Amino acid sequence: MYRTNTCGELRISDAGKKTTLAGWVQRIRKMGGMTFVDLRDRYGITQLVFNSETDSDLFEAANKLGREFVIQITGTVEERSNKNPHLPTGDIEIIVSELNVLNKSDVPPFTIEDETDGGDDLRMKYRYLDLRRPAVRKNLELRHRMAFEIRRYLDGKGFLEVETPVLIKSTPEGARDFVVPSRMNPGQFYALPQSPQTFKQLLMVSGFDRYFQIVKCFRDEDLRADRQPEFTQIDCEMSFVEQEDVLQMFEGLVKHIFKYVKDIDFTEPFPRMTWADAMRLYGSDKPDTRFGMQFVELKDLTEGSGFSVVDEAPYVGAIVAPGCAGYTRKQLDKLTDFVKRPQIGAKGMMWVKYEEDGSIKSSVGKFFSDEKIMTWLERGNAKPGDLMLILSGETMKTRKQLNELRLEMGNQLGLRDPNKFSCLWVVDFPLFEWDDETQRYYAMHHPFTSPNPEDIDLLDSDTGAVRATAYDMVVNGNELGGGSIRIHDSQLQDKMFHLLGLSEEEARYKFGFLMNAFKYGAPPHGGLAFGFDRFVSILAGLDSIRDVIAFPKNNAGRDMMIDAPSEIDDSQLDELCIRVDLDEKK
Repeated sequence: MYRTNTCGELRISDAGKKTTLAGWVQRIRKMGGMTFVDLRDRYGITQLVFNSETDSDLFEAANKLGREFVIQITGTVEERSNKNPHLPTGDIEIIVSELNVLNKSDVPPFTIEDETDGGDDLRMKYRYLDLRRPAVRKNLELRHRMAFEIRRYLDGKGFLEVETPVLIKSTPEGARDFVVPSRMNPGQFYALPQSPQTFKQLLMVSGFDRYFQIVKCFRDEDLRADRQPEFTQIDCEMSFVEQEDVLQMFEGLVKHIFKYVKDIDFTEPFPRMTWADAMRLYGSDKPDTRFGMQFVELKDLTEGSGFSVVDEAPYVGAIVAPGCAGYTRKQLDKLTDFVKRPQIGAKGMMWVKYEEDGSIKSSVGKFFSDEKIMTWLERGNAKPGDLMLILSGETMKTRKQLNELRLEMGNQLGLRDPNKFSCLWVVDFPLFEWDDETQRYYAMHHPFTSPNPEDIDLLDSDTGAVRATAYDMVVNGNELGGGSIRIHDSQLQDKMFHLLGLSEEEARYKFGFLMNAFKYGAPPHGGLAFGFDRFVSILAGLDSIRDVIAFPKNNAGRDMMIDAPSEIDDSQLDELCIRVDLDEKK
């Protein structure tokens, strides 16, 4: 064997023991006739000692080592005189008697330390080196432990893990599908699954009443820090359940994982908030409830002023930032520039300072009296020393802009502590969303989401008002996952397809296999899917999911390490009966 112990294993109780270790050279410190080498493997770091007085040849060999050399040593465990309290192995060191260089290394392109000097692109290009960094390794170890614990929990609740196909039929109704040409069926294509949605419903028809899968999913959509073209879901489905059964089951799973990973006990039920309230109070269907600053609606208090910015706007809303009346004009101008950024799109921002002495300063003082502005502050429960920030415009658009401003203020005031967790369910989503460009309704979740039983009579008369039996789990302003009760009645499913603008022939072509299955006794069923990558990143205290994925893609969907996607040979294209014409595409 190359080693008898790992580099994170030995303790003071092992003093006097002969050991063999193998790993990578983390760093070398030369101090006169002594050379100290930190040897690293997945389990930790152990200090090695080479002494010129006891073995000059061995000492010279140690001085020729470089960072990331792979070596094997044999030596004796001794107590360190200058202990390192920051290392689990910091009480001991190895007095080396044998050294074997297993492999040399070029100088790495960045330092393999927790605080590395490598940028994102460089680290992704050399991801196999980045994975040696303890900070990244710990994220993947957390992912591993969570996956096992999730499986244990769900197994204990009677769930079966069933694998579903990766090559499926393209049924574009949400994000774009990734498509795969079929060589054996020229001119025809598979799609990679955006989720196992139809298959898990078919498993319910098959009598597998509790299914789960930790599964890869694929979506060809624009990327950002919390998105990847391929991602992992904790995908679940249950038969003979109503919404309350699903919420109770998976709230239990989330609480269990928080206790397992963070030793946090959520003893009270998670709060529930309707989608309408979430949008009214936070401008987001995934509100960050770690802090307040709920929206204050001011439209009725601003009318008739002659100030067109508010008079002509259907919505005027504000947030109250506690203790921020001391913000300078420069700071307020920066906030105005922030909301005017193209990705937010506000035309401007108004502000009111409620000074500690009770006086008022405002950017709109020439349009409104102090008495009128005081009514705004009173509605917002503002206190002396607070700052009110106001936006106006079209209702939904302005609420979303105000949400971005709220989150920015939360960041500036240190209110978004990654070590504090606030969980809630958002319920009663709209079943449909209207698209002005195509002049038709789309499913807000997917076409198989059941309408709220109380709203079924509105499907024809007031389609946009119909609520879905759908729910999202939100943690710290992140959508951890969501799901719905599914339609199991064939006639109601046909009605849903009709409202979504699908002809009977189109619906049969895309979903005929599912509709046929429903004819043979489909049980009431529902479920949800949690974003596994996101769940791990939240518990690891990260903003991005990249560092909880072993080999992630960048924002352009490229794997910088293997340089994919890439062109393929003409012979492969010929086999697939595909012609690529980039000029025509341009």
